[in-house]
Amino acid sequence: MRDCFKELLENYRHLDYLPKFLTADGRPSLTGIDGKKIARYVIMTVRDPLCGYNEDSAKEIAGYLDESEEVARTGMFVTYTGKYKGVELSIVSGGSGAPEAELVLNEFMIFSEADTFIRVGGSGGWNENVHPGDVVISSGAVRDEGMTASYVVRQYPAFANYEVLLSLIEAATENGHKFHVGITRSGDSEYCGWGKPSYGGYIQKEQLEIIDYYHRAGVLNTDRETSAIFTLTTLFGLRGGSICSIGDNVVNKEGFKAGGGHESAIAIALEGIRKLNSKDKEKEERGLKYWVPNAR
Repeated sequence: MRDCFKELLENYRHLDYLPKFLTADGRPSLTGIDGKKIARYVIMTVRDPLCGYNEDSAKEIAGYLDESEEVARTGMFVTYTGKYKGVELSIVSGGSGAPEAELVLNEFMIFSEADTFIRVGGSGGWNENVHPGDVVISSGAVRDEGMTASYVVRQYPAFANYEVLLSLIEAATENGHKFHVGITRSGDSEYCGWGKPSYGGYIQKEQLEIIDYYHRAGVLNTDRETSAIFTLTTLFGLRGGSICSIGDNVVNKEGFKAGGGHESAIAIALEGIRKLNSKDKEKEERGLKYWVPNAR
């Protein structure tokens, strides 16, 4: 624990009585992981039927690996670890949204040596140039969900780690699939907070402006987890990334396409991790803290 936190907590009268992480046989109860079986690189995915999965999303993505095994399963999360072209990585699936991402991130950060977390999932297009079946690599995110506000003020930025971002862009370029790089808006609500009327047509006047507001601001797409991953990894000195397939585009009135672009998103993420691993090895060999091309 850093000294600045020790000072804050020194006289915190609730500290000794707060619920600690629940564990069973030394494993965190929510994810059930054995930290020794978790790789440095972690793909975070959602059990989202809109992405066209036929089974658990972690299991399905693990099918793209050269070898894999299920290393943890609870009522909330499923985790696989395996290798892609010699690079070890883990994949964890769970429910949708920033609160679920918070649970995964905290347990993986506390109980394993994982330091790189990449979201792979679906999203909706909010930019006229982004079409169903395309892929968006997020460079930053609008923190329009509630979870990260519990950690730090809204002015704190949510951005991708540059090494992860560059590796994903390189992989996408080689993949040949149509992709975009830019800002993703992350929110909690799938209805009113997304500008979509709820039961009985319920919506408030200011919510009618949400989509057009962010469209004018150049936001490419909307999801539920990217800002959580970017914010928490940055706060804790780790690395975050996000690659989103596009299911529809409400701005263009382009209808929903289940699983559109998702196979390419998975392929790009895996190849991006391989490229990132090469950069990490190069940094280690050259004694660098940050990767730069053609460093001497």
